[in-house]
This record gives sequence, structure tokens and C-alpha cells, in this order.
Amino acid sequence: MEKTKEGWIEERLELQPIKEALLDRKVPRALAGNIGWFYTLGSATLMTFVVLAVTGIMLTMNYSPTPDHAYDSVQYIMNEVSSGRLVRGIHHWAATAMVALTFLHALRVMFFGAYKYPRELTWVVGVLLFLLVLGSAFTGYLLPWDQKAYWATVVGTNLAGGTPVIGDFLLKLLRGGDTLGAVTLTRFYSLHAAVIPALIATLIGIHLFLVIKQGISAPPKLARRARPAVPGEQR
Repeated sequence: MEKTKEGWIEERLELQPIKEALLDRKVPRALAGNIGWFYTLGSATLMTFVVLAVTGIMLTMNYSPTPDHAYDSVQYIMNEVSSGRLVRGIHHWAATAMVALTFLHALRVMFFGAYKYPRELTWVVGVLLFLLVLGSAFTGYLLPWDQKAYWATVVGTNLAGGTPVIGDFLLKLLRGGDTLGAVTLTRFYSLHAAVIPALIATLIGIHLFLVIKQGISAPPKLARRARPAVPGEQR
């Protein structure tokens, strides 16, 4: 009997156990019939990161991170590059969506009590991811190098400079000097296009490993209803 292509690949690579471990996770008995859209926020956030990575790579092919050419290169992308306006628009709105989805995902975890034992480390990694997402949005805001981006970054770095004790250090670290200039743009571009995405990808891998390892959590109220009753306990 002739084997199918899928069977030929499976016989040699044995991908089924990997697929089951990554995708076929068991749902707690307490959540039977109670899985809803709230549980898709993490996956939606991951998809926006993938969209940002793809569109970001496409944008870097035509962007020049120098004060003399940054603004002109953005205009070139918008007006001359085929589908450049579309790609930049997708990148812009995906970045906005990722901030919103990450925030909503964190709220869902808080309200559903999914940060409690044994998932504290998953919560910590998630918080770090949220901070990196905000950092990515902040560093990307300067890259068009127009008046709006310039002065918004002046305000943002001044806020960082107001940090007690280390404020002056943070201000010079971000700006590369006392004022915004070529070094600032280069640093923000490096952080936005290389450093922060690499950190986000690494932490996403750790976050997904912990989620797969520990499974889906049920809200405390549903979990109490699902477990056997304890004498004298009120539900």
C-alpha cells in the first residue's frame, strides 16, 4: 500500500508527539464549557508580534537611520516603494494592537487569578514582556524623525531623566549625550530593530514553555466549584 506524503514524513521525523505537546493541551475540568475569547488574548498578541517582525524586516530594507536621511527614507517608503504605505500602516497598527492586547492579556491573568501558584514565574516573564513591548513602541516612535516624533522623544527621555538617583545616567544613556541627535536615532533604531525584538522572542519562548508545562488555569471560583466539597466550606 502506498504511503501518503504525511505518513512518510511522520515515519522519519515523528512530529506527532511535538504537535500534541504544543497544541493539544488538556483543558481543566472546571473550564469545561467555559472557554471563551478571553483565552485567545495571548495567542493574538503572539500573532501581532509575528506581523511586526515580518513588516519590520520589510521596512528596514528601505529605511536609513541617520538624521539626514531618516525622514526622506520614510517618505520614500510611503510614496515610492511598492505597497510601502500598506506595509508601514500594518506595522503601525500592529504595534498599537500589541500594546493593547498585552495589556488586556495581563488584566485577564489578574482577574482570573492565573498569576498564583504555581504560575508566578509565568506572570513575572509576562510582566517583563509587557515592559519590552512598551519599550519597543517608545523606541519606534522616534524613527520617522519628524517634529512630532522628535519632541515626543524629548518629553519621554526627560521623564526617564527624572528617575531618582540614576536619572542623569538614564537620560545620557538613551540620548547618547545631552541632546537628541544622530547617536540617539542610531541607538533607538538598534534597540527597536534588534535588541528588543531579540529579547521579546527569547522571553516569548520561555513564556510559552511555562504555559505548556503548567497548563491552562481556571478562575478560582470555577476551580472551587469543580473540586470535591469540603465540610463546612462555603462556595
